[in-house]
Parts: sequence; C-alpha cells; structure tokens
Amino acid sequence: MQPSKSLVSAVAACAVVAGLAALTDISNVQGVAEPLSSPGLLASAQASTDRNLPSLAGASGWLNSPPLTAESLRGKVVLVDFWTFTCINWRRELPYVRAWAEKYKDKGLVVIGVHTPEFEFEQKAANVERAAKSIPVAYPVAVDSDRKIWRAFGNQYWPALYFVDAKGRIRHQHFGEGDYEESERLIQRLLVEAGASDVGLDLVRPVAEGPEAPPDLKNLRSAENYLGYGRTENFDSPGGAAADKRKAYVLPKLLSTNHWALSGAWRMNEHGTVLSEGTGRIAYGFHARDLHLVMGPSTPGASVRFRVLLDGQPPGPAAGVDIDALGVGVATEQRMYQLIRQQAPVRERRFEIEFLDPGVETFSVSFG
Repeated sequence: MQPSKSLVSAVAACAVVAGLAALTDISNVQGVAEPLSSPGLLASAQASTDRNLPSLAGASGWLNSPPLTAESLRGKVVLVDFWTFTCINWRRELPYVRAWAEKYKDKGLVVIGVHTPEFEFEQKAANVERAAKSIPVAYPVAVDSDRKIWRAFGNQYWPALYFVDAKGRIRHQHFGEGDYEESERLIQRLLVEAGASDVGLDLVRPVAEGPEAPPDLKNLRSAENYLGYGRTENFDSPGGAAADKRKAYVLPKLLSTNHWALSGAWRMNEHGTVLSEGTGRIAYGFHARDLHLVMGPSTPGASVRFRVLLDGQPPGPAAGVDIDALGVGVATEQRMYQLIRQQAPVRERRFEIEFLDPGVETFSVSFG
C-alpha cells in the first residue's frame, strides 16, 4: 500500500508503512483504523468485545505444530499474525513477533502465523515451508492458501496482528509496522489478566539485519509498486504496456523518480511481467535507502543470472544482501530479493537490473 492511500484499500496490497500503522479497537474493523495513544491502549485493554477468535479450521496445512483450534487455545493468550513471505512490511515486523514468541512462551503466550498468499506462487505449500525455514519462522503457522482464515477474520492487510485473551476474545488488532512497545505492553497486560506471574515490564530489543532492519523513514520517498498491468503505476517505456502480449520494449533516455520502464522482449501479465527471450532490463527511478524486488524463475528448479547497476555503475557498498559489490546475483526461487541498501547520504538514484537469462518473472518493487 502506498503511504498516500487510505487504509481501506485493495485487499491484495502489502500493508502499510510504519507511519500508517495503527493499534485499533475491534469495533473499527470495517472502517478506517483510528490510532490510539499509548494510555488509551492500556486503559481500553480491560474492555472486552463480543468477537471471539474465529475458527482456524480453514487452514490447508500447518507448519511447526499439529493443527490448533480456537477451543484448544482457551486459557492461552494468543497473538495471530497474518503474513505473506514476500511482504517487506511483515519482514520488518517479524523480529518483534519472533522475540515475543520466544520471551513469553512459558508465560502462556501462543503466537500463530497465518500465511495468506498475495501472489500465486505463495499459494504453494512447498514454497511456504521453504520460506518459513529460511527466514526463519519457528512458531506455529497455519497455511491459509485458500484465504479461508483471512475471510473468517475479515482481514485486509499484511501484516495484521490480532490480540486474543485467555477467554478467546479478540481484544485489539494492529495493521502494519510499528507501535511495538504498545503491542508488547498489551501482551504483558493480557498475560497478567490470565494469571501469569513474573511477566515483567521490560521490552524486547531485537537486532534486525538485512531486509528485517527498520526502514529509513526520513529518506523514504518511494512507495511499493507492482510490475503487472493490473496495479502498476508510472510505466514509462515508449508506447506503453501491451497487456498479455509479448512486446519488445525500450528504455527512455530519462526516467523520473518513482517511474519505471523495460527493455527487451517481455510479456506483461496482470500480476507480473515475464522476460520472454534473450536478455532484458528493468529500470526504476527511486529515492530510498533500500530497494527490494519480488521475482524469480517462472520454471521451478531453474535459475536466472542478473546484474544490478546504480546510476549506471556497480553498486559497491550500496549492494543489498542478495548481490555482491559488482551487482552480480542469481535468482533461484520466487521470493523477495534485497538488491540495494544505500549508504549515507541517501539520494535519488536510477536502479537497473539486467537479466542475462530469459524466464524470469517479476512481481513488485518495494523500498525501505
């Protein structure tokens, strides 16, 4: 979701940046989330709602746990975290959720990740399992490939946290990144209500690296964009996009910030763009510390070589974790790749990625 848009947006948008995150009462689930101050959060935590934890029976499978049910979780404080493995907002939230799961597991907290896919390749159980192992996510995960749990909650965002008390009532919800102190204070409050002792008042301070590092908000002037015609913005290759058709594209000489273009023979589909043959490039003007690209070979088991340039030069110290200083990398699976992490000072740049093999499919670009 772009920072300028309302929280009530397309269900398929990877959720809000930290500045739009809001911890909200459950009564606001159907409308725009209204932020609460920290005192308001803690005071209202005593107020129950009539909404119980929905059924988890819609899961098509479970990771790290046998199937869990709302009934079996009674007596536990439950934190339900909706995620999808290509969402940068969730990746930056994860260090906190991971730390809470570990810190409070012996105090009665159960963290459940509900993996609901955004892109088609995220529906495949094998891809979800591989992502959970590599990221890693060690707490129980309900694989929600058919979006049944998503619909049961009436959820609309990644990431989304639902705080459930020991009586099975949803007490609060939080969309997007941020407000980690308030969220942990609420977990502590619910655990004390449930009878846990020695919960303490100290807060986690996770060390987050790579894609999990907090965004550089003061320099974040580029918003997530999609590379399929269904939701893309600011596509500048001459002649525009040819929907669902192979077309030979060329790059414009100039590319404005937050605009993008293609060169080479590509097929732009509704949800992504595939390099049909030969080599091809994507160029993107951006202003942010980090740049991430969701991409991978369209054929399972294949690999695609690529090279990244920043203002026409190898990225050097601005290389992200998935390339070397020369900008060289290999895409071996469909996932989010961190390609740029600028060193200070952060400024407007032109990003280019050249694919040296055909068959790559690209889906979205995000920033941090």
